Amino acid sequence: MNVYMKHTSLQTGFYAFSHERFKMSTITSSAGTAESVTVRRTEWSDAEEINNLISPAAVAVFGRISVIHLLEKAYLAVTLITATNEVLAHAAFSDHPTEELVDQACWKNLLQNHVNDKKFTPMNTLFLRLFVAQPGFSIGGAKEIMRTVFNAVVELEYICLLTPYRGSLEAALEKIFEPVMPVKEEVQYSAYICQRHNHCPRLHIRRARVEDHDDLMHIFAEQITPLVESHGPYFLSELIEAQDEENHAAVCESEGAVVGFVSVSGHMDLKLFNKWFELEEFEGLRKTNPEHQEEKPEEPRSLGEENNVTDAQQSDEAKEPVESELTAEQESGDEPTDISQPNSCIKTTVDLGEDSEPDGPPNAFCIQLFTMEKKFEMRSADFLPYLFKLFPDRDFCVISVPKLTPEFPLLQSFIRVAPLDTSTCSQELYLCHRWGLTRILEVRVAVSSDIPAVQSLTESLGQRESISEDLDLFLQARKDQDGTALQAFVAQVEGRVVGLIIIRDEEDIEFIKANFDVERFMYFSQHQREEHGRLCHFFLNPIFQHHTRYIFREVLRLAHKSCLYYHLHPPHYSHKNVILHSLAAVLNCMVPVSPRRQITYPLEELGINAPSQQITKHQAPFALYHTNRKLTMEPKVTINARIVVVGASDTGLAFLEALTFCPHLRFNNLTLISTHGLPDHCSDDNMRFLATSHCYSDQDQARLSLRSWISVVTGKMKAIDRKAKHVELMENGNVKYDYLILCTGLQYQMPSLTSTDAQKNNSLNPNQPRHRHTRPVPSNLFTLNDQHDCSHVHQWLMDNFVELTGDAVLYGNTIDVFTCVETLMCLGVSGRRIHVVHPPEDNPTSCFPNGSVEHAVKQALEKEEVHVHHDCLLTQINDGRHTDPVTSVTFTTDTQTLQLECAVFFSFSHKSVDYDAFKAINDACLVFDGRLVIDSSFHTNDPSIYAAGPLTKYSRRYHADQWSNSCFNCKEVGQSLASVVLPLCDPTLERPSGPPSDQDHLIPAYNQAKIQGGRLPGGYNYLHVTKPTAIGNKIAAQKGRDIVTGRTETGNYFHLHLSSHDVVESITCLSKNTLPVSNLLCLYRKHQLLLNHLCSRYDEGLVHDMYSYFRENWCFALYHDRFADFEQEVRQIMDSAKLEGENGSVSIQEALQKIVDDKAESNQSMSLSDVFQKSEAYSALRKSVLDYLKYNRYHLTMYARPGLL
Repeated sequence: MNVYMKHTSLQTGFYAFSHERFKMSTITSSAGTAESVTVRRTEWSDAEEINNLISPAAVAVFGRISVIHLLEKAYLAVTLITATNEVLAHAAFSDHPTEELVDQACWKNLLQNHVNDKKFTPMNTLFLRLFVAQPGFSIGGAKEIMRTVFNAVVELEYICLLTPYRGSLEAALEKIFEPVMPVKEEVQYSAYICQRHNHCPRLHIRRARVEDHDDLMHIFAEQITPLVESHGPYFLSELIEAQDEENHAAVCESEGAVVGFVSVSGHMDLKLFNKWFELEEFEGLRKTNPEHQEEKPEEPRSLGEENNVTDAQQSDEAKEPVESELTAEQESGDEPTDISQPNSCIKTTVDLGEDSEPDGPPNAFCIQLFTMEKKFEMRSADFLPYLFKLFPDRDFCVISVPKLTPEFPLLQSFIRVAPLDTSTCSQELYLCHRWGLTRILEVRVAVSSDIPAVQSLTESLGQRESISEDLDLFLQARKDQDGTALQAFVAQVEGRVVGLIIIRDEEDIEFIKANFDVERFMYFSQHQREEHGRLCHFFLNPIFQHHTRYIFREVLRLAHKSCLYYHLHPPHYSHKNVILHSLAAVLNCMVPVSPRRQITYPLEELGINAPSQQITKHQAPFALYHTNRKLTMEPKVTINARIVVVGASDTGLAFLEALTFCPHLRFNNLTLISTHGLPDHCSDDNMRFLATSHCYSDQDQARLSLRSWISVVTGKMKAIDRKAKHVELMENGNVKYDYLILCTGLQYQMPSLTSTDAQKNNSLNPNQPRHRHTRPVPSNLFTLNDQHDCSHVHQWLMDNFVELTGDAVLYGNTIDVFTCVETLMCLGVSGRRIHVVHPPEDNPTSCFPNGSVEHAVKQALEKEEVHVHHDCLLTQINDGRHTDPVTSVTFTTDTQTLQLECAVFFSFSHKSVDYDAFKAINDACLVFDGRLVIDSSFHTNDPSIYAAGPLTKYSRRYHADQWSNSCFNCKEVGQSLASVVLPLCDPTLERPSGPPSDQDHLIPAYNQAKIQGGRLPGGYNYLHVTKPTAIGNKIAAQKGRDIVTGRTETGNYFHLHLSSHDVVESITCLSKNTLPVSNLLCLYRKHQLLLNHLCSRYDEGLVHDMYSYFRENWCFALYHDRFADFEQEVRQIMDSAKLEGENGSVSIQEALQKIVDDKAESNQSMSLSDVFQKSEAYSALRKSVLDYLKYNRYHLTMYARPGLL
């Protein structure tokens, strides 16, 4: 499989198997050989070994199978491997039998031919579709796989094997599966069953006794130390002895040995819970109008009860339950989550004090203390039915856990309650409704009789009309208004509708494949076009939202789909999203799909060679979420750590993007503190007052949808309380953190005035003391730092300046001065009304590294009659009178005082750390040395506080004052910061044992280019791309050569600088036409030979216009987002290549070195080329190129393929 087509396996997200990967078992072969093994999710790299294990006996049972297709469509595929990663056995499971026997949506009827009862349900049954093993390990391997699968899939009770073939089972399967005799004689297939209780029986739950104390202390181990220190050495015995009607303790046993403990209480402070968490839709965990309760339905059957499993909850000490009414909560605000990384840990509630709230009797009990042996923690849910029987009059069980505690398997059956914005609680609250334990949740096709129930469920929702309209379209025509097929399903429990799902056929498959990296999770070639669906509506009663994955799985089966997509549009678009009530559940159970960088095509020039319009068509931007059959078995690891990012800079956004797009992680407490929040609207070209780094455009923001994953706090940081771990805001609010990320960057500040002595003496020293502006900011004085500022000033200019009289004064030396001038002129402001004032600089260098660009801008300003003043220091505003608005500004020059009248003043004089941010950092005793000091891993002197971006500088011990984060690509720096923070949160990564040793005192190396662009006076579009350069080294002579085409006067200037090794180091473009920025950025760090022998063609006079040259058909493969992966594969081929010579085979590197050492002539080099063309590496190289073009042909249609001509 080519490296550029290899998709990511989410095995680390599969809860049980990621937990068991690190726990090896031992199995014994038939010959008595013991082997240490682990069971993990099957990876694509296993396919070849699995295929080699398929024997005639396996074909006789399972038929001829395409392993690749099976792995793509299987609900669960697991592999038994040795310590050396050798495949010993493999099994694939599906949620339906083979299609040769029955339609996948109708298999329940098929099983009735063998059994008359209804114990087989889609929730508790899987079907074995393939089992293979190495000879000798088949029996032991099969048993280990079955044990692990039953342990991992909590709801699973039966694994069935249905085969239309009459071949006998091999010995391993006969040991595990029991034949089921058919009820009807005409049955033409064989059926076998494997039951849970033979491999992983339910645990026996009973009342705890004092004599269990020693066993429990062994299970608790060191985790109980804090409780022993605070409550005494015998507190556990006292807790068990103190049981009464409101306080209970229970243990679970496996084969007579105690393996777990739970303590529950009916006493809790519900007033405090309601103060901290959004419990309104759960009626505050209180009973309402208990005297007027309706007749209760039959108690829901929970785990194990419907399957005659009698060794779990049938304790004589358990009380009989009182029936509870199943209701349909309809209010929003809940944010449920799914299971995550296991960890056996003690859990305690937030507060166990008596509740004094007189709003009705409590309807919940709480888990005070819980622990479980790691070996059995996946079966923790066996406790819950017993606990609900202890409190027959209460419907909810709640548990609170510290935010930094990894989630544990018991919480698979709970939903997370979202905290209120004002919450100061340091714990997470989870709850479980007794009806949430049901294992008889059914998904079926919606029918007309469901309309009243659906209307009742959605009557308080804002999108009820849209839901009702689409449901009517399905019931009447099975199509929407565009003619696209619709399908509607309801989820029901005991005949009551608790959820609704409406999907449609996905018609934009080509667009999705081309614009999103969905192939990271699937292979399109294994899915038929009709198997792709789009989620339109999803609503589910909150108490069942932990079953969302199961519902998706059933919808895929019943709809005959294999993939499901959800398009999430930004709030400023008119498209309707899934109702907020259930949006969190949808996003939790899908993976976010990263947008792909797109090629900018000259469609008219390409003509019939252009890609399909389905790929290049313009669509309103949206974020894409995806799930498929195998992903429904891969829950995310939930991270509750509070990660607070201060500053919506490119660095901060890149950090958040890296975290939120980890497909196996779900961050519940990501917070961004930003002065103006996240941009939530598109801006037009007349608002582009500032230059751009081309990191995040408006479309990028819409396609990432960061707002869906993070809480945005609009405000400014006022202080950092390191002891209490919270950030204080200017608006008197506090935001608590576990990890604080400072990425505020640098901002333009209010103009600082020089001292009055300078004004009197006409001194022109730019380093003399300046006074910080502390008075109210005049209404017509602006500093622009983000798009929000630009939108605001645009509106102000249109209302107060453009159509009126008066001049604009722009003060500064940065590129933003010139982009602002161009935007003002685009708004209709005459150049005569604009004054550009340049302050003096210590090292007078232009903001344009290219002299031709600077000259072109200067000429454009002269042509537009813009007034330009050099070496002027601002000394006074309004002649020293602090009045609003600004009417005049005074500057000091070498010769005289300059006074200008102005109607609007823009300050671009210098960027620095915002004063409020500096004060918060300095008052928190974080080391500040002109910038916030960090080490090479972004640590400050506080282990919980990290920082990155232009705000920071490296510690002096690195002796690298000329380098800082500001020298590098901010997006790359943010991604590097995420790679440092992720191991602190992700349990699938190795957590660092301590801070880095930093022995070499080396700063990290970054490779991506620094990018700057914008619109400049004269109507020029400007782009400058360059390698990271040390501070103060920007004017150093560059080695290499320059390639230039076009002229600034004609608006087609293009300049490339190549290093001494002929690699592109910088790109400068100045054009009157729109620049294909996405394409041009791909030229950076490319060798000139890769650019179609650019140097030789240029020297021969064949390249007259590089804009046209880089629009030619040959170059589009270089612009493809997977070209870097292709380059990596080529390097691997070349590194492993062997050439046959007189002295045997040698590598290419060795052959080249010999030529250099021998100072060989060119004919020897040509001989080396001939030898290479005869090698296997040359054939592999050709195949790799053709495969690259083949796999990406929907983007690269302009290339001929073998057999096309």
